[in-house]
Amino acid sequence: MKSRMQNPAVVLSGAMQPIQALSKAAYTGGVDEQTLELVHLRVSQINGCSACVDGGAKKARKSGVSNEKLDTVAAWRETPYFTEEERAALALAEAATRLADQPDAVGDDIWDTAATYYDEKQLASIVLMIAVTNLYNRLNATTRQIAGAWG
Repeated sequence: MKSRMQNPAVVLSGAMQPIQALSKAAYTGGVDEQTLELVHLRVSQINGCSACVDGGAKKARKSGVSNEKLDTVAAWRETPYFTEEERAALALAEAATRLADQPDAVGDDIWDTAATYYDEKQLASIVLMIAVTNLYNRLNATTRQIAGAWG
């Protein structure tokens, strides 16, 4: 396996630092770190970003996410391991990542469920994590960044 090029945010001077700042900001909204790691991992799975799935699983494990959750996050609806709060965040992550899959991409039902568990600042944190993960995924998947190549 070989990447097509370096990550574009590395190639273009000054691009990586603001992206990393956005990523860091997502952790300041009061959402449990493990939940944010699960959101990152699920979005990366949907987008087929091997580098982000690999790195995301490692970071999630380091933050204390259980092996049961890591092993089944792709099937979170059918497993008993996730809290209702985590399920709401994962549903929001999937809908916001698959925007073109339905006319009302993030329907009121998904949003309202998430809003029952998270306040506005926490929702901002989750939405920002979803957005920045989608950005990383598009950069990495397009240029075929290799899982494990970054440590």
